Amino acid sequence: MIPIISIVGKSDSGKTNFLEVIIPKLKEKGLRVGTIKHDVHGFDIDKPGKDTWRHKQAGADLVLISSPYKISLIKDVDKDSELDELREKYIDDVDLILTEGYKSGDKAKIEIFRPAKHGEKLCDPKVDDILTTVINEEKDDSEEYFSESEVERVAEVIIDYYNNFKK
Repeated sequence: MIPIISIVGKSDSGKTNFLEVIIPKLKEKGLRVGTIKHDVHGFDIDKPGKDTWRHKQAGADLVLISSPYKISLIKDVDKDSELDELREKYIDDVDLILTEGYKSGDKAKIEIFRPAKHGEKLCDPKVDDILTTVINEEKDDSEEYFSESEVERVAEVIIDYYNNFKK
């Protein structure tokens, strides 16, 4: 089974930016990484006028587009899928899955915390399985900032979790 770690935090805490720096670090360490993004508001990835959009507009319940380089699936569903269900149905060729979101899920979590903006953390360590908290500081120009030492530290936490999960 592929382990899942959820990257969680309040809105605008820097979850996506953190994923952009941690994924290459994990890849350097030899892990194949998959991601799942949770969007409670719904989303649309197909562009109006493109063939797949036209297929969907015509009433297709499922549209899959394939090329020599990637595959994308658009499928109507009647409920929000659980992480275990998504892993079992769609993901089989990675070592680790990182999610963005799923704060109420039962998976191990890394919280991105921006003290200057949010004041309080999102997760409760008494209830949530928190591997670690990443402090997102701000530079003078208000860009999000994760120090290289913190990224390296979190990568090691993830590697340890992965190794223990596989035992």
